[in-house]
Amino acid sequence: MSIKQISVFLENKPGKLSDMTALLAANNIDIRALSLAETKDFGIARMIVDDIYEAAAVLRDGDFIANFSPVLAFAVPDEPGGLNKLLNAFNEAKVNIEYMYAFLGGADTKHAYMIFRVSHTDAAEAALVAKGFEPMTQEEIAAI
Repeated sequence: MSIKQISVFLENKPGKLSDMTALLAANNIDIRALSLAETKDFGIARMIVDDIYEAAAVLRDGDFIANFSPVLAFAVPDEPGGLNKLLNAFNEAKVNIEYMYAFLGGADTKHAYMIFRVSHTDAAEAALVAKGFEPMTQEEIAAI
C-alpha cells in the first residue's frame, strides 16, 4: 500500500527550514524521513512523518504551502546488494523511479527503509508485490 509523503515549499532563505522543523517539533510531530531539494528561489522538503494529517494542519496554520504525494516504502536488508535486489525488481517491472531517499529505523539494525516516488504508484506496487516485495504501510512507518 502506498503511503503519503508531505512536500513543503520553502523560500530558499536562511532559517526557513528551521522555521518549519520548529513548528513540527512544537506540535510533537516526528519526522521519520526527510529529503531536501532546492532551486535558486525555493526548496522542497519531502517528508514522511508520524502523523501526516496533523502535520498538514499544523503547516497550513503556520502559513506553509504543503501537499501530499503517494510514495512507496520498502524495508531493505542492510547488507551488500540489499537495495540492488529491489532496484532490479523495479527494472524488471519497467518502473521508472522519479526520486528516492532512505532512512534508518531505531532499534532495527537489520534494515534500511527506502522511499520511492514513481509515476504510476499503483501499477508499480502491484508489480513489486508480484515479485515478492512487501511495501510498508503508513502505520508501520509511524511505529519505527
